[in-house]
Amino acid sequence: MKYKIAVIEGDGIGKEVIPQAIRVLKELDIDLSLVYAEAGYEVFKRRGVTVPEETIDILKHTDACLSGPMMTPPGIKGYRSASVTIRKIMDLYANIRPIKNYPGIRGLKDNVDLVIVRENTEGLYSGIEWRIGNQAYTLRVITHEKSYKVSEYAFKIALERRKKVTFVTKANIMRETCGLFRETVFEVSKKYKDVLVEEVFIDAMSMKLIQQPSEYDVVLCPNLFGDILSDEASVLVGSIGILPSANIGDTYAMFQPVHGTAPDIAGKNIANPTAAILSAKMLLEYLGEKDKAALIEKALITVFKHKIFTRDLQGNYHTDKFTDKIIENLRKIL
Repeated sequence: MKYKIAVIEGDGIGKEVIPQAIRVLKELDIDLSLVYAEAGYEVFKRRGVTVPEETIDILKHTDACLSGPMMTPPGIKGYRSASVTIRKIMDLYANIRPIKNYPGIRGLKDNVDLVIVRENTEGLYSGIEWRIGNQAYTLRVITHEKSYKVSEYAFKIALERRKKVTFVTKANIMRETCGLFRETVFEVSKKYKDVLVEEVFIDAMSMKLIQQPSEYDVVLCPNLFGDILSDEASVLVGSIGILPSANIGDTYAMFQPVHGTAPDIAGKNIANPTAAILSAKMLLEYLGEKDKAALIEKALITVFKHKIFTRDLQGNYHTDKFTDKIIENLRKIL
């Protein structure tokens, strides 16, 4: 089967790590047609828009998207996050961020294997803000529709894992917005009798995630809470440079590293491409190519077992040479 994939390299190190992920994908016997598009801060500086219309058109006429990180600098009037814009336009309501240990990488804890499922299009990232004099406001939007969809996705993932969903709110304080999210999660949970469901408040969860991560399986969150917790969780497994993500909707999906654009190391060939490569793995899983996706992770694990690391993991391999080693091991098992 032939797949048509949009590719957005993004900003900063995105232009280095996404090409490495493409190199790995091209080693597999999969018929991929790549369509390159642009979005992000560099595009904004040239064209005054973060996501051009032709990029949206490409997304609407492809099967999925592999994207690099895109910069969202503060203090620029009228600037809108390219990632958030794409998520909203394509209705990618579920952000999936696996957090797991890999061999040889020293993290804060061992035996970490959880998935953070984050609502991806509303909450405090609604983008509805305004000022009146010296007062500024943000509108936190929580809807039953999006809460229901992301909850369904979380429970389906839990069924394939250890059958536990921990959802995160501050419903004792934000009684209407978190309250609606809470009610919706319990509503969905009635369809999944085999899945244990529990609620933890965000402040407590920020502590418990660090103290006892092995207690958690699928962690379901409103938008901002999930964004913060997944970055926090990176310390558990050693580096944000190894965390991939998926942005899932009913008919489309975009896959991208959790890490940012890292302008301080951009262009130096020292960025860790692992998150981009694992995002490509998740893309293959989405397309139904699970066996090929598993080969990517197997090759990556072999590299880690041989203590081959990039600089962020106290290694000395450059971005391209690290990918060379993954490809070398991939060819051995193909």
